[in-house]
Amino acid sequence: MEKDWVNIFTTNQAYLAEIIKDMLADNDIQAVIINKQDSAYITIGDIDIYVKAGNVIKAKYLINKLKN
Repeated sequence: MEKDWVNIFTTNQAYLAEIIKDMLADNDIQAVIINKQDSAYITIGDIDIYVKAGNVIKAKYLINKLKN
């Protein structure tokens, strides 16, 4: 990843990563999902969500709001 992208969320559930990415897009925040899960054993590995450094605070706020 380029230097101006920051990992803001990690999960092992692909559906949750997609929900968060869509929620961020709805709030005009570009997000990228990096799936590090093993294709044979999907329970091994993580899925990371990255946003631009300037959007970190807003993105984390929205994720916390979604979780609560």
